[in-house]
Amino acid sequence: MLKDIDFDLQCTDIVRKFDDFTAVDHVSFEIPRGSFFSILGPSGCGKTTLLRMLAGFDDPTSGEIIIKGKSMAGVAPNKRPVNMVFQHLALFPNMNVAENIAYGLHRQGINKVEIKQRVEQVLARVNLAGSGNKKISQLSGGQKQRIAIARCLVLNPDVLLLDEPLGALDLNLREHMKVELKKLQQEFETTFVYITHDQSEALVMSDQVAVMNHGKFQQVGDPQQLYYEPENAFVAGFVGDSNTWSAQVIDILPDALKVKTTTGLTLYTSKIDDKVLVIGSQVEVFIRPEAVYIGQNSNQDQQHNHLNIKINNILFDGANSQLLVEELTSGEEIKVKLPQTSEFMHLQKGDKLQISFAVKQVKTFLKVPEIS
Repeated sequence: MLKDIDFDLQCTDIVRKFDDFTAVDHVSFEIPRGSFFSILGPSGCGKTTLLRMLAGFDDPTSGEIIIKGKSMAGVAPNKRPVNMVFQHLALFPNMNVAENIAYGLHRQGINKVEIKQRVEQVLARVNLAGSGNKKISQLSGGQKQRIAIARCLVLNPDVLLLDEPLGALDLNLREHMKVELKKLQQEFETTFVYITHDQSEALVMSDQVAVMNHGKFQQVGDPQQLYYEPENAFVAGFVGDSNTWSAQVIDILPDALKVKTTTGLTLYTSKIDDKVLVIGSQVEVFIRPEAVYIGQNSNQDQQHNHLNIKINNILFDGANSQLLVEELTSGEEIKVKLPQTSEFMHLQKGDKLQISFAVKQVKTFLKVPEIS
């Protein structure tokens, strides 16, 4: 069956069951040509199972996978126009860099002159020109990552699958490689499908992100949509950092809800369009630390929440610094981003002040029973 070839990858109603357990549950999506698409979710959510089906290492129980307009039903892994970069890279230690990159080309029967040419070209494009004779043991972690990717890209796949390839790197190198991977994807204009449990990797690198949980895609969108417009409580809590509370609706206003948390903190939150919402409904409430204003806000109106707090702890981490504060009436703990400006340099544990945040910034979702 042929489908729209403007999409490098199309999946329709993919299901994968293992006996009574459903690992991937009716997943459908399309990836435009030349995109960086990430599947983001916690361990055990089904993302690796889905990637294995795309690669051909596993078959769907039902549903259809289309790559470059052609069905992959019955197509073996080595016959698919895809390549895969694994978390542990699987470079051959007994081969030098050039031999590692050329391995797949030799298997395809490409002549030696063309192999040498293509290896040199791809090394230049990953900024490792002249490294062909180096041993794998002589490379840094970041260089090994680029060689693993070059070994796949030299084969000109339509889709490159990446299985948490940055997971084994230290923090600084991981931060650097996020930028490098995005640049490589743009340089080669190859469609990347990247799976990760690290939200920062997905947000920084991707054109589109699918947030996955319990075998289903919870939301698919660009990073800004997922961050600013989460469609459910799982996405709101998993993408970015949030203060999260269980609460009960105590009033329904024209433009807002009035809720009370389990500890007694009263807040005004954004309205949700739900026909079953009534006074007494149980909801989940989210406010991001960076959406909280420290100090007296000039917006003393009904469009903002204003809370009197005490600083319990200062968690200094440069640009990522936070305050842990306690609301004085309820004792509710709230995380607040601490801007690194002179205005807040002298804050100390025990200081009492006011914080505020806009009602529209407080995301609210009807509480649903957890899946066991």
